[in-house]
Amino acid sequence: MIVTTAQGQLEGIERNGVWQFRGVPYAAPPVGERRFRPPAPPEPWEGVRPADRFGPRAWQATGGAMALLGDQGGETSEDCLFLNVVTPGCDDRRRPVLVWIHGGGFVNGSSSTPWYDGSRMAARGDVVVVSVNYRLGALGFLWLGDLDERYRSSGVNGLLDQAAALRWVEQNIAAFGGDPGNVTIFGESAGAMSVSTLLALPAARGLFHRAIAQSGAASNTFEPKVASEITSAMMSRLSVTELEGLLAAAPADLVAAGGKVTGELFHDPGRIAGPTGIALAMAFQPVVDGEWLPCGPLDAVREGTAADVGLLTGTNRDEWNLFRLMSPSGLDHPELLERLDRVFGEGHRIHDAYAAARPGATPDDLWSAVLTDATFRIPTTRLVEARVEGGASSPTHQYLFTWASPAFGGVAGSCHALEIPFVFGVLGNQGAELFLGGHAGEELWALSDAMQDAWIAFARTGDPNHPGIPDWPAWSPDERPVLRFDVERSLEHDPAGAERRLWDGVL
Repeated sequence: MIVTTAQGQLEGIERNGVWQFRGVPYAAPPVGERRFRPPAPPEPWEGVRPADRFGPRAWQATGGAMALLGDQGGETSEDCLFLNVVTPGCDDRRRPVLVWIHGGGFVNGSSSTPWYDGSRMAARGDVVVVSVNYRLGALGFLWLGDLDERYRSSGVNGLLDQAAALRWVEQNIAAFGGDPGNVTIFGESAGAMSVSTLLALPAARGLFHRAIAQSGAASNTFEPKVASEITSAMMSRLSVTELEGLLAAAPADLVAAGGKVTGELFHDPGRIAGPTGIALAMAFQPVVDGEWLPCGPLDAVREGTAADVGLLTGTNRDEWNLFRLMSPSGLDHPELLERLDRVFGEGHRIHDAYAAARPGATPDDLWSAVLTDATFRIPTTRLVEARVEGGASSPTHQYLFTWASPAFGGVAGSCHALEIPFVFGVLGNQGAELFLGGHAGEELWALSDAMQDAWIAFARTGDPNHPGIPDWPAWSPDERPVLRFDVERSLEHDPAGAERRLWDGVL
């Protein structure tokens, strides 16, 4: 199949009953003089360009959580601004378009991860699925505006890449059978944080019409003052004293320095952020510079920005269990109380509330539950509440994923990222069986269908309701309806409301 885009012709491949176009450049290579600068328009090519393999991923470290998600690594390059299109047909059907923004803490991940294969979603829902690479770590989010005004965009270049991909979609997706007037962005973790921040990014305005944020909200940004501390730490690690040193640094050295700075934050996290930032200790986050990102995304939503964009958002019950798998355990109660006091200043009150709701829970269990809420559930709740404050004209729907995996001795539970293979319908793909604790049976495939159909319905009409789930009303502050996704689907009102109220005035 050959398709003509604004830049030239692409030849895709047929897989699993759909057409795939891989490694499509959506912006010029951000290299040389373009390093740390906003993305430039894509360059045209002559003849027919093969689109049968994924483009290089952004520079990043290997292993860690992404390996658990079935990520196999692959070529890394500064020339990484590629996307992939999966479509049932390159015709004039004008299908809804879903654009996936991957997670990975703004330092890892790529659109080629097997969990992000959009084939089943495209075929089941008759939709077009696009997945996007963007610049990560220092190359995508290191703040240089204090060193040179010409690099004022540097703290949000990764987001500007995502906006450039959406501009490419607007200009070209009709040739792939998609509707440029019906575009939904969706993402998980840092991808969801990106989705939420794109609501406030002027460069993305009008380029998407609905948004889905899975386990990530609008609370993960830096002010320039904090971002400057990260920049100073990076320069110290690289043994450079001027901007020119950063411009000339090897990508591998930037990644290594970023990893060391992140490690330092784990030992002294309080110097960069409040409790949400402390938990994740992410050295690279979008920077609210006042121009490219005029204000914090949560503030922007409260002021009515993107009020006409429908939102579907939610979290997993045991988000922090994923990170618990990768860190030492064995807390005792005095250590737990000390941590809670140090991070939140509310040690005994938080401990007692969570312990009362979880008889027999270990200190590690309680720490995981607290960080799940502080880092993911409460920021998501704040985003949903901000939509109401901002007078959103499009509805908001909230979910909670509670299916608990037996993997890793049951420690995984309903952990961070576990919902992804259910949304994409890839329960049999590489890495999924490890996370699911074995082969997926009929109940899990039914759960996947229920989630996928909700996502597709939302992308099509802005309403996630379909015959396979209970009635799912739009969120309101009085009822706080949340759809629980598990082997049995149910509607709940303000689940764990007592613990939610505990955070008022803390987060």
